[in-house]
Amino acid sequence: MDDLLEPADKGQITILAVDDVPENLSVLGELLQPTYRLRAATSSQRALEILALDPLPDLILLDVMMPLMDGFSLFKLLREDPRTQEIPVMFITALNATEEEERGLEMGAVDYITKPLRPPIVMARVHTQLALKRARDMLRDQNAFLDAEVQRRMRENQIIQDVSINALARLAGTRDTETGSHIRRTQEYVRILAIGLRGHPRFKDFLNDHIIDLLAKSAPLHDIGKVGIPDQILLKPGKLTPEEWEIMKTHAKLGAETIEQAEQDSGAPVEFLALAKEIAHWHHERWDGSGYPDGLAGDAIPISARLMALADVFDALINRRVYKEAMPIHESREIIIGERGSHFDPDVVDAFLATLDKFLAVVSEYAENGSS
Repeated sequence: MDDLLEPADKGQITILAVDDVPENLSVLGELLQPTYRLRAATSSQRALEILALDPLPDLILLDVMMPLMDGFSLFKLLREDPRTQEIPVMFITALNATEEEERGLEMGAVDYITKPLRPPIVMARVHTQLALKRARDMLRDQNAFLDAEVQRRMRENQIIQDVSINALARLAGTRDTETGSHIRRTQEYVRILAIGLRGHPRFKDFLNDHIIDLLAKSAPLHDIGKVGIPDQILLKPGKLTPEEWEIMKTHAKLGAETIEQAEQDSGAPVEFLALAKEIAHWHHERWDGSGYPDGLAGDAIPISARLMALADVFDALINRRVYKEAMPIHESREIIIGERGSHFDPDVVDAFLATLDKFLAVVSEYAENGSS
C-alpha cells in the first residue's frame, strides 16, 4: 500500500496519508484519490522517505498509534525540520482517544479524524484544512510581495536621498576648490573615527552602527554654507583680511540655516539632517573654546562636529589649496598631535593615531593632484 496513489485527474494538491493499517489507507484512497494526488505510507520511516522528495504534500493525515515510531514522534520531527514544519497535520485517532486528541492539538496539529473513518467527516475536514492552507499561503505570498516592495522602495528612496546629498555637496564644490575628492575623503575619515571610538566609554552610548551610517551620510554637507560666500573671498589665493575672514566664518551658520530650512520644508523630522546641521554649524569649533561660530568648548561641541573637525583639518593639511601647498603626511600628523586638547578632542586624536593606516588608505584611494 506504500507509494503513490494517483487520482484520475492528477490534481495539483498532494496529501500524504500515514497509517500502519492498509485497510485505513484503502478507505482514504477511495475517498481522496478522485480529487487529490495521494501518497501513502504504512510507517513513519516510509513517510520520512517520501517527505525527502518533491513535491512536499499540502496536508498530512497521520495515525497516532504506529509501531517503532508513533505519530507523535514523527510529528515532532516534522516540526523540527524547516522544510516540513509548515505542513498542516491532521491526526487520526481512535474514537474515544480524548487524551491523544488533546495532546496532538497542543503539539500543533490542525485537526483530528477519529476511527472508524467516516467519509463525509473526513472529506469535510480535509477540505476545510486545505482551504485554510490556501488562505495562509496566499497571505504569506502577499506579505512576501509587500515586504519586497517595501524594501525596493526603501532602497529607491535611499538612492534618491544619497544622490540629493551628493548633488548638494557637489554644488558647493563648484564654488570651492577645496571640495571634490575632499568630500569623499572626509566622509570616510569620519566613518573611520566613529568606528574607532564606538567602544570608548565616552562615545559608546552615542556611536552605534546606525548613527555611524548617518554621520557618514551627513558629512558631505559640512561646507554647504560656502555657497553663500562671495567668490572674491572664497577663491582668494592669498591670506584673507580680518574683514574677509569674518565673512568667511559665516559659512558655518549659513550651512546650518540652509539644512534647518530643508528640515522644515520636509514637514517631518529627517534624522540624518539633524546630524548634518550639527556638523555644518560646529565643525570649526575648537576643544578649548577658541573656535567659531559660537565658541563652544569640550563636550558642549557635538560629537559629530568633533569628528568632522579633525577629518576636515587633516585633509586640508595634506592637500594643496589656492593659498598653500600640500603638506607631507608626517608633518600633518605632528600638527594634529600638537593640537590634541586645544583644537581637537584628545580621544578623537587618539582614535586618529590608532587608525592612521586606514586614513592613508582613503588618501590613496581618493587622491588628488598635489596631495601628499
